Amino acid sequence: MKIYIIYIVCLFKIGLAVAQTDKYNLYKTIPLVQDIKEKQGQSFVLSSDVKIYYPKNDENLKQTAVFLSEYIKLSNGLQLIVSVSAPKGKGIVLQNTYKNENKEAYNFSVNQNQILINGASSAGTFYGMQLLRKVLLENETKSQIKLPAVEITDYPRFAYRGMHLDVARHFASVEFVKKYIDLLAFHNINTFHWHLTDDQGWRVEIKKYPKLTQIGAFRTETQVGKQTGVYDGKPHGGFYTQEQIKEVVAYAQKRFITTIPEIDLPGHMVAALASYPELGCVGKGYEVYKKWGVSDDVLCIGNEQTFTFLEGVFSELIPLFPSKYFHIGGDECPKKRWEKCPKCQAKIIELGLKKGSHHSAEEKLQSYCMSRIEKFLNAKGKQVIGWDEILEGGIAPNATIMSWRSVQAGVDAVKQGHKAIMTPSSHVYFDYYQSTDAASEPLAIGGFTNIERVYSFEPIPNGLTENEKKLILGAQANIWREYINTDAQTEYMVLPRLAALSEVVWTNADKKNYGDFLNRLSDFLKIYDKLNYNYAKHILEVSPEYIVDTENGQLILNLKTSSKSPIYYTLDGAEPTIKSKKYTESIIINDAVTVKAAVISENYASKVFTKKFEFNKATAKPIVLKNEPVERYRFNGGKTLVDGRTGTTAFSTGDWIALYKDDFEATIDLKSVQQVTEVSMNTFTSPNDWIFGPKQFHVFVSTDGINFTQVHSEDLKIAEKGDGPKITNLKAIFASQEARYVKIKAPIFEKIPEWHYSAGQPTFLFVDEITIK
Repeated sequence: MKIYIIYIVCLFKIGLAVAQTDKYNLYKTIPLVQDIKEKQGQSFVLSSDVKIYYPKNDENLKQTAVFLSEYIKLSNGLQLIVSVSAPKGKGIVLQNTYKNENKEAYNFSVNQNQILINGASSAGTFYGMQLLRKVLLENETKSQIKLPAVEITDYPRFAYRGMHLDVARHFASVEFVKKYIDLLAFHNINTFHWHLTDDQGWRVEIKKYPKLTQIGAFRTETQVGKQTGVYDGKPHGGFYTQEQIKEVVAYAQKRFITTIPEIDLPGHMVAALASYPELGCVGKGYEVYKKWGVSDDVLCIGNEQTFTFLEGVFSELIPLFPSKYFHIGGDECPKKRWEKCPKCQAKIIELGLKKGSHHSAEEKLQSYCMSRIEKFLNAKGKQVIGWDEILEGGIAPNATIMSWRSVQAGVDAVKQGHKAIMTPSSHVYFDYYQSTDAASEPLAIGGFTNIERVYSFEPIPNGLTENEKKLILGAQANIWREYINTDAQTEYMVLPRLAALSEVVWTNADKKNYGDFLNRLSDFLKIYDKLNYNYAKHILEVSPEYIVDTENGQLILNLKTSSKSPIYYTLDGAEPTIKSKKYTESIIINDAVTVKAAVISENYASKVFTKKFEFNKATAKPIVLKNEPVERYRFNGGKTLVDGRTGTTAFSTGDWIALYKDDFEATIDLKSVQQVTEVSMNTFTSPNDWIFGPKQFHVFVSTDGINFTQVHSEDLKIAEKGDGPKITNLKAIFASQEARYVKIKAPIFEKIPEWHYSAGQPTFLFVDEITIK
């Protein structure tokens, strides 16, 4: 009997502990706070008699109090009075006297009578207010909201938490830009990177140079998707007046967001050249770019008028943007015009610039341009940010590098003493596809960045010293809008990936857990619904995980979802229904099959996941690569080539692997000597993405893995100018051979051809499914 009583008491205590823990899950929203401590006492009940208090004469906290009042009315229908009098009775108290070295930190304390939000600055108080707002929105359906007594200490991991918006490719209204800023504030993002100029449009009024908006802000028509030479025949354009710029900047400031403008130079300047053709090396014949990609036409650095122009532009922008940072681009600047321009070559001689072991004289000319503009801005009290290409040719140590081409670029930057902001395209480019089913998605530039990939991003790379780590200011996600021409599509591409980014840059790495994040995200999405945001719902659908079991020669498919509803699937190509087989364990695949699956409940059915698996002699067989794929496109390494799945032109979905600078060589072990007559492999080319395929295709066979006989050799042509994304099946058919081992060699094209805007740079080689018959 005693043992039984002890058992019951233990169960009661465990149940009580679970209930207590569940109670505090209320505060576990996105981004996850740093520390939650339970407090004794009754809960705070939100009701209409609650007032919001802020200190007298504090305009920042007054604005935050007004925001909170508006948010509570929207989420819960309660109209709370904002007051500067001393707190009496139940109230929400806003202060900014919290002592913490991190100025965006805050303390969030709840008892029966009061919610105290005390920031280390007004910004910290604002983030504490946002926490309360999210808690109320997630629980707005409850008849009475009780906030358990709690003590929360919270602060951001990184000082720079950025989000980018390209308005040059497709113009965005002031109203949408404000809505976008609201989105950033809601996700604790504190920096708005506003990409204002590019080849396809100049979007900011410069009174000294009126043609920039009279001519440069408008293009006659726009390329249709990725159809080279096909245009829609519709004029497109728009720009922001200086008064509108001030309006947007002030709007962001009220939400503790810094607006950093980007004037991209010396490349990406065709809109400016169309307005003032004398600034280019050719000097005539320019029009605002109506297609995507990069133009060979850039600013003429040998022309002193170029610097007069740039200094005039920045002189008008400096009073509009209080930010200490100005972004001056520096990316994707072809050097062809400079190589043939008499003025630029004269400037190279004048400056004594010479080709070195790592950089051409023209690359050093770009560095001269960037350094000169940097000095001008420094003298005006501004610091510059540039894309990581500005490292080429050397640049002053006080420039901050925005690392987009790879994580390694950021490592190189900090090791040279630069501050760095991490924004690698591999993890935080939100214009990439967010589903492997690219055919069912809105057209995107390519690539693949799902929410799990965003969440896995670690802004501080391994191998840095403590001092080098301090030079990593934070991280940012980018959204380039070549193929995004509506507000709704922009929201769709940003959400919910922005939720993952917010936790990457706010929450300490040791507190991050993807499974826990997904559980919280399912409730967080209720807020998007409440606020009528258009967001991608992939996490509520079927998400696949592919495993290649080479030991047993089979494929393993795991299906996941964040939805609370179950998954049902079929293997015969039929559409899944609630009567289909319910997914409970891994699906083993050892023959050709088409899997269809969906999340289904009585009142809901998700989009159907469909994946076709093919089997041949190479499928799920051991494979060895001579050279490792580049990290960004490594995925499952060699096993990606024998997983029964073929990739699409969305080349970053995990179906392709890529090599950079290295040749491709793979050896497949068929596990027994067999007759072989055909070997094929898919390769992908997309010149605009530096992907050029192999220059040769060789096949060898062997019975012992030591002595190989060549059975096929083929020379291949490099992609030509104007070629779009293309999948090519390389196939070797030969007389029947006995073989246990099959080796494929596909040497890479060493350099990008002369016609390309990045001529001379190394190429990528993408390969996919190997088939052996």
